Amino acid sequence: MKAKGTARKYIYAISFFFITLSGFGQMPIFKRYYIADIPGLGWLAQFYVTHIIHYVAAIVLIALVIYILFDFILNRSGRITGSGYFKIVILAGLIASGVLMVVKNLPNTHFGHTTIIALDLFHLSFCMLLLGASFYTLVKKKKWVK
Repeated sequence: MKAKGTARKYIYAISFFFITLSGFGQMPIFKRYYIADIPGLGWLAQFYVTHIIHYVAAIVLIALVIYILFDFILNRSGRITGSGYFKIVILAGLIASGVLMVVKNLPNTHFGHTTIIALDLFHLSFCMLLLGASFYTLVKKKKWVK
């Protein structure tokens, strides 16, 4: 049972790291601030590389969220804490806005200019909220469930 929890933590941490790194990589900050000029980090300035990494990490994260959701519902293992609920709401918003951004990129799909800007801001806001909440729960050693 403990091995399953440890595997979940590592999968979550790795996917969280790569989804955050690649998400910020899609904004040209790594090239602009010469981080991509550091030997071995040139791939951070290549949009399509970071785009693919972002999609793969998102798929892993969404699959993990769905697995944990079904496992929690079927096994009723523990009670969700307040910080757990907060992070669940943030993850749901992040996934929903991310799915809408994928739909926006499909051919023959048109979103208005204002909608695209709002969607980008919502997605980035949820990302920053999740980073902040994750840092807080890491420092305070808060758990998802009791």
